Amino acid sequence: MPTIQDVARLAGVSTATVSRALSGSRPVGADLTRRVQEAASQLGYRHNALAQALRTQRSRTIGMVVPQISNPFFPLLVEAVERRLQIDGVDLLLCDSHYNLDVEARRLRTLTDRHVDGIIISPLHATDSAPAIRTAAGLVPVIQIDRQVEGLAGHWVGVDDAVGFGQLVDLLVARGRRRLVFVSSELDNSSARDRAQAFEKSLARHGLEAAAPALLGRFDVSWGLEAARRLVEDFGDSGPSAGARGAGSGSSGSRSGAGGYGGPDGVVCGDDLIALGVLRGLSRAGVSVPDQVAVTGFDDIAFAEISDPPLTTMRQQWDVMADECARLLRQDPAGGSRRIAIAPLLQVRGSTPRSLPR
Repeated sequence: MPTIQDVARLAGVSTATVSRALSGSRPVGADLTRRVQEAASQLGYRHNALAQALRTQRSRTIGMVVPQISNPFFPLLVEAVERRLQIDGVDLLLCDSHYNLDVEARRLRTLTDRHVDGIIISPLHATDSAPAIRTAAGLVPVIQIDRQVEGLAGHWVGVDDAVGFGQLVDLLVARGRRRLVFVSSELDNSSARDRAQAFEKSLARHGLEAAAPALLGRFDVSWGLEAARRLVEDFGDSGPSAGARGAGSGSSGSRSGAGGYGGPDGVVCGDDLIALGVLRGLSRAGVSVPDQVAVTGFDDIAFAEISDPPLTTMRQQWDVMADECARLLRQDPAGGSRRIAIAPLLQVRGSTPRSLPR
């Protein structure tokens, strides 16, 4: 098996230069780097990054754990973080916890065993994720992103839900909608809880109450479809809650579709996936968006702009979040905990009315 000494002899440089050129720990000229890389390739030498990490206590890698990479929200976040870390010459090790607390804990142990320099995690659960994250934070710097564990000291970077849902509710009210309902995930993670609270506070600012109890399920399209089905059934002419349609009158009363829809005139969703399901479910039932019901999402994933109709939503500033994570990772761990809430950007599209009804 070739050694670092073999590479140094073939390249005509010192072993220290070989180490620097292959690890990127210190600047090396382009010509020297190319000679070392060619020599290593010719000999079949592979740089042992783990051994270097054990010697230097620096692996130049950051671990990241997300609940479900198939959710389009998380690839956008991961891509922004990975792109930002590359600027600092740091690699990203990505783990998917598959919405399983045991898997989440195992992923964290794996990353600390690999001597990563820090971990960025979006926790599965607002309380049950605490033990595993606390253990990891005792070994390496940990930054919570998007979601957070209650009562756990440390850094957090995420979206300002109060600003985001405040703007969405303001938009709907300004365009004549008064009977609003919230459709989101079960309140078992901080993101779901914060968004539900933000929705209720935003309604209260306008002197309004929700037109119906919140529908809570999962952050996915199938739940949005189910929520739309329930709305149409509950507020159709023959639905069990038909009497509720008179509450909060003052906006569009037109009805069409299965059973004659007369329920909430605005559906505020906890994320874009739910909103896309709601759009599809209302369309199947013959309920017109936005004429009868306005629909909003949150996140601005790629599918939001090409849905039918295009989805009004809040765009998260992924790059800003990534920049803040990189900055916090460079800080002295003794510098205290920081909470950084980044305002999202309103994207108004066809799923909400363009103006007040005439």
